[in-house]
Amino acid sequence: MAAVHYDEMHDADGGVRAHYSVLDEWLRNTPPDQLAHKRREAEVSFHRVGITFTVYGEEAGNERLIPFDLVPRILPAAEWRMLEAGLRQRVHALNLFLGDVYGEQRILRERRIPAELVLDNSEFRREMQGLDVARGIYSHISGIDLVRAGDGEYYVLEDNLRVPSGVSYMLENRRMMARLVPELFATQQIAPVERYPDALLEILRQAAPANIDNPTVAVLTPGAANSAYFEHAFLAQQMGVELVEGADLFVRDDMVYMGTTRGPQRVHVIYRRINDDYLDPTVFRPDSMLGVPGLFAAYRAGNVTLANAPGAGVGDDKSVYPYVPEMIRFYLSEEPILHNVPTRMLRDKDDLKYTLEHLPELVVKEVHGAGGYGMLVGPAASKAELAAFRERILADPGNYIAQPTLSLSTCPTFVESGLAPRHIDLRPYILSGERIHVIPGGLTRVALREGSLVVNSSQGGGTKDTWVLEG
Repeated sequence: MAAVHYDEMHDADGGVRAHYSVLDEWLRNTPPDQLAHKRREAEVSFHRVGITFTVYGEEAGNERLIPFDLVPRILPAAEWRMLEAGLRQRVHALNLFLGDVYGEQRILRERRIPAELVLDNSEFRREMQGLDVARGIYSHISGIDLVRAGDGEYYVLEDNLRVPSGVSYMLENRRMMARLVPELFATQQIAPVERYPDALLEILRQAAPANIDNPTVAVLTPGAANSAYFEHAFLAQQMGVELVEGADLFVRDDMVYMGTTRGPQRVHVIYRRINDDYLDPTVFRPDSMLGVPGLFAAYRAGNVTLANAPGAGVGDDKSVYPYVPEMIRFYLSEEPILHNVPTRMLRDKDDLKYTLEHLPELVVKEVHGAGGYGMLVGPAASKAELAAFRERILADPGNYIAQPTLSLSTCPTFVESGLAPRHIDLRPYILSGERIHVIPGGLTRVALREGSLVVNSSQGGGTKDTWVLEG
């Protein structure tokens, strides 16, 4: 018997949900050849703009277009208000947690979360202890992955506080939809996402060191070979700031400068799109060619702000994830609005025993894994894959968590055979500054292979525009 999943567009009786009614009528009244033409137009346009990503481990230079689907995912206003409140609450608590563990460590002293999970975590940066970060914000840009299970309830699948990506696809998907189907936008009030670059620049400027009236912001990229380089260049261009690589920056007297045709220019805020390890070879990986020698000393001196802060990754580590509801209770004295997926920690003997006995039913993930790598989806795995993964778990149980296999909600999607349901998730983007901005909607990712639950672009997933209806 197939697992029951929530259908975003249709109710249990097959009727169209009210917030999809306009789209349903448009789909029924638009000839198939016209739909096919719009889909081809979108593909050609994305290729022309250069919206590609690189898949590591494949042939050099193998860039792919992330498939874009013409059928949007639609959220009614009341549902979005609940999600927005839950996302704001969660990111607020996570920032307070990061400030605490690099400061007084109250939550550890009171044993609300096991100290060793934080202090022995490879993402915990001891260099950050006792450092006052601007406005107390560690994760200025957060991406929180949400899924909807068979009962229709939303769950947080994971938190992304290090270098969350994908927002350029959210913005380009909206531009594409507004151009291809303007008639749908004319008949509905759809919350705009176009203000994201302005909101991002605003929160970055707010994070500047004290007494800087007109801060200079730059986007730091590892370079054109990075899988998300398109996004780095896109966001720098949209914000009207410089896109720089490590070699373009230097540190003098604990201040960061970039070389320009007019001479050195001071940089006050760096939106860094490279991982902690590569930021500064004098502090982190000495073999890094991507970072800037002396950058961390300038950061410690308060002369430059890094967004997101080094060490933010301990807040989104999958071994820490089960304790986020407790963080919300501890720091905010509130009950979580959004729930976690029930999670077993395989460092616990009972959880390990249960997982090994039920491996074909579960999803098992590496605690530091990302992008759909280092993961086992039990129901889709062969006997050989299950046996191999069992050995990996036994070799290092603490490196894994296990979760039930949720049957993610589905949304109609154009595939070879026409419209068919495909599983989706949602990554909203949250910007933290003087206040917390939750961008309405986010990036909906879709698993294009029939029955697949893996939505990551690196694993063959696509994207959809996400509409939040206003009113």
